Amino acid sequence: MIDFVNEAKSEAKFFEGKILELRRILHADPELGNQEFRTADKIQKFLGELGIESRRILDTAVIADLKFSNPGKCVAFRADIDALPIDEKTGVEFASRNPGVMHACGHDVHMSALLGAALILKKHVNDSGLGGTLRFLFQPNEEVTGGAERMIEAGCLDGVDAVFGAHVSPEIPAGHVAVKYDEFYAAAELFDVEILGKSSHGAEREKGIDAIQATSELVTDILSMNASNAVITVGAFHAGTVRNIIADSAKISGMIRTFGIENREFLRQEIVRKCEAICKKFGTKFDANLSHGYVGVVNDNAMTDFVRNTAEKIFGADNVHVLHKHEYITEDFGYFLLERPGSFYHIGAGCEFPLHSNSFLPTDEAVLTGAALHAGIAAEFLRA
Repeated sequence: MIDFVNEAKSEAKFFEGKILELRRILHADPELGNQEFRTADKIQKFLGELGIESRRILDTAVIADLKFSNPGKCVAFRADIDALPIDEKTGVEFASRNPGVMHACGHDVHMSALLGAALILKKHVNDSGLGGTLRFLFQPNEEVTGGAERMIEAGCLDGVDAVFGAHVSPEIPAGHVAVKYDEFYAAAELFDVEILGKSSHGAEREKGIDAIQATSELVTDILSMNASNAVITVGAFHAGTVRNIIADSAKISGMIRTFGIENREFLRQEIVRKCEAICKKFGTKFDANLSHGYVGVVNDNAMTDFVRNTAEKIFGADNVHVLHKHEYITEDFGYFLLERPGSFYHIGAGCEFPLHSNSFLPTDEAVLTGAALHAGIAAEFLRA
């Protein structure tokens, strides 16, 4: 049996040409969430060339199993496959061919790294030291309403013992890896509020109830809520028609990002209380629509230890970091972790531009690092 903790990097390097060619193909043809038909076709074509059977669910999600010769456990790895509505400005030869759509969050790296791990491990499918099943989960629509929960409902985790996933990070150098114990990514609560007042002539304010004034104070109250471990955003405010009429309606939309479902529920109720207080003060009425966003990412500490130890053996302890701060970004990988033990980790992007920038472009080394790490974790988990 190959010693993956010592050879994973060289195995990824051996297949470098094929892995990076695949990365360029995927990067150049990005598709938005739930529209990833060509992307799914490319994934299935590559897996088919490796002799790995795959199936399509949810129209654009791809599931595939690599079965080793010996019996054993089943471990799953997830890669998200959708892109963002952004015009790419990287200037590279393999830049997006699709105007207004770009892999600005590194999902091309996520896909090609996981397919690279498939390429590496397919070579060892009959290795006497490996047993069980490696399941590949290629998930659509992470950037919008999420595909993880729907994939779970469709049975993608049936028979799975543990699940892992990764995201590229521009805050980490290329060739480096980072893990986070316990709470990692925030849970989200979405809110849309309409404040209903009474219109009047602008010169006769006393005859109306100014929805803009009431809603402006509501925004201030919401943003000043006493919320520990939370970030609150009001990203949209729409009101009024012309300059000389008191607006009878104003609408705001925002998001709460916090840690822990209990804290999310408290802040959800606090939004309603703020609305009630404003309406009592101004004589307005309100209509609020609050909905749960992603549940947050909470890593299993034992599995995170497993990832950390494996990564240190592959890349050296100096290249593996333990993160201590929370990420207020949201990520639907947390749904997988509600169902199975596992861990979500970061791979160094080696890029100076931030996520969702039109210039964001992780290095090729990030792809090879991800492929080596996924392959090493899978092999260690499935060691017979």
